[in-house]
Amino acid sequence: MKQFFKFVLAAITAYIIICLVFIIVMLGVVASISSEDEVKVEDNTVLKLTFNYNINDQGVEQPFNLFGNMEPDMGKPIGLNEILASVKKAKTDSKIKGIFLDLNFIGAGFAKTEEIRNAILDFKKSGKFVIAYAEYYYETTYYLATCADKIYLNPEGEIMFNGLSAKVTFFKNALEKLGIEVQVIRHGKFKGAVEPFILDKLSPENKTQINEYLNSITSNLYKNISISRKISEQEVENIANKWLVRNNNDAVKYGLIDDLKYRDEVLEEIKNKLGIKNKKIRDIKFITLAKYKKTITQEQNKGPEKIAIVYASGDVVSGKGEDNQIGSDKYSALLRKLREDDNVKAVVLRINSPGGSALASEVIWRELKLLKQEKTLIVSMAEVAASGGYYIAAPADTIVAHPYTLTGSIGVFGLVPNMQKLLNEKLGINQDYVTTGEFSDFGRIDRKLKNEEAEMVQNLVERIYDKFLTNVSEGRKIPKNLIDSIGQGRVWTGAQANKIGLVDVLGGIDKAIEIAKFKTGFKKIKIVEYPHQKNRFEQILELINGDEQARNAVKSELGEYYQWYSTIKFLSELKGVQTRVPFSIDFE
Repeated sequence: MKQFFKFVLAAITAYIIICLVFIIVMLGVVASISSEDEVKVEDNTVLKLTFNYNINDQGVEQPFNLFGNMEPDMGKPIGLNEILASVKKAKTDSKIKGIFLDLNFIGAGFAKTEEIRNAILDFKKSGKFVIAYAEYYYETTYYLATCADKIYLNPEGEIMFNGLSAKVTFFKNALEKLGIEVQVIRHGKFKGAVEPFILDKLSPENKTQINEYLNSITSNLYKNISISRKISEQEVENIANKWLVRNNNDAVKYGLIDDLKYRDEVLEEIKNKLGIKNKKIRDIKFITLAKYKKTITQEQNKGPEKIAIVYASGDVVSGKGEDNQIGSDKYSALLRKLREDDNVKAVVLRINSPGGSALASEVIWRELKLLKQEKTLIVSMAEVAASGGYYIAAPADTIVAHPYTLTGSIGVFGLVPNMQKLLNEKLGINQDYVTTGEFSDFGRIDRKLKNEEAEMVQNLVERIYDKFLTNVSEGRKIPKNLIDSIGQGRVWTGAQANKIGLVDVLGGIDKAIEIAKFKTGFKKIKIVEYPHQKNRFEQILELINGDEQARNAVKSELGEYYQWYSTIKFLSELKGVQTRVPFSIDFE
């Protein structure tokens, strides 16, 4: 008995010690956060911009950074909202003399890159300098670099400027080898979300639309590069199409870059621009975006009036959803709260979504329609706002998109996997059912759909597609038959969508906020962002739970193949009829 009490006492003591250590560590973290938040910008400082991470629309705290960045590959993600706000502040900050674009990578597509580029072009109106440098330029980083006064490349570096290509991965043959048949019910001749599972190459319709929106994207790219580099648009196109820049000297010869310089030479030039040419490189006062963003204070108004910016990123799903999803329960509750808040005068909905569940899209659409009846509703589209992503955009007073946004994809599909061969012939697994009706076992994965079942699903798809058309027609005030003609699952760029009436204005989120302010009539109004971002402690508690660590481990292990894993995982978890962008596509 004495031994028993001895062990119990030891266990209690150990538990108390662990709790005390945890409290001490948390107090240290709090102190660390407090000290980190105190940022002082010195005179004659240069804002250094690097984007070696995936840029989300809304900034989130990264808890690992509290512990010396234990996972260095994660980088220090800063949201697009924070990037734009920082560059805007730097324009009028007398202590910031210029921007140094250190570009080897940017975790964004052309749409977000365009927003950053436009912000820097506006910054240049202050008369301050912008210098870009990289050891390697590819299309996206080079496009961002063209906003600079001078573009430099390492003498032994590389530049890739040979036009764009689009790659789609197909799984049909792999699924057949596994004994899996994907049964497809869809509406929309361009609805290619199902093609990777039933074909081994692009259909003519999808090849046509990809070719057209690639040309739309390159047309805008070449036009803007032409203006910045003072090269004719035709010459820019010729350089890319014929791949005339095959080495660094060619890049200088054709005017894509200004000179070949090593980093130390670029830093020497920055020294000269700061007027400290007789000092050492280490005397240059750089401030990173991660630090400079902490000097930003939200625009305040003495009154209570607010514009709510709601960030909606990821797949549209039923229920609460995860942080990287647009959960119908979570977002409908948030939109209802904003609608009933008399202080909220307008809502800007920032959409970055390929779509997802048709039912979840409808649930969110309903709340947005009700909100529009009482307040101004502006939509800002990011990289993609297609299918279900466009469904929820339809009620808006004004839709703002980038020329590079992929949108539209007004179409519906359903997928029902038949794994009979996989289960019976390859794995030796058999299932038996006892039913009370002829169709009681509908949805089982070990047989083909019966004709009546396929007809029922097709009718459901047709009904949802008709509702999709009706919602878009009412929201856009365009006849339903015309929406059908530009629908059929077809994807459009923002520039194309603007011409056919699916988009009202070309621009970024700043343009959307500007329109919202104008419509409210308030010169100064408070900007509030939603959804609420978890603080660092909440994120740490989630990480302790292990889910985030597991995802990061899988992503790190699979590398470039993680996308394929995600696609198969998506297929296995698919529920209900989908309104989703045609396919997973890579631009190169």
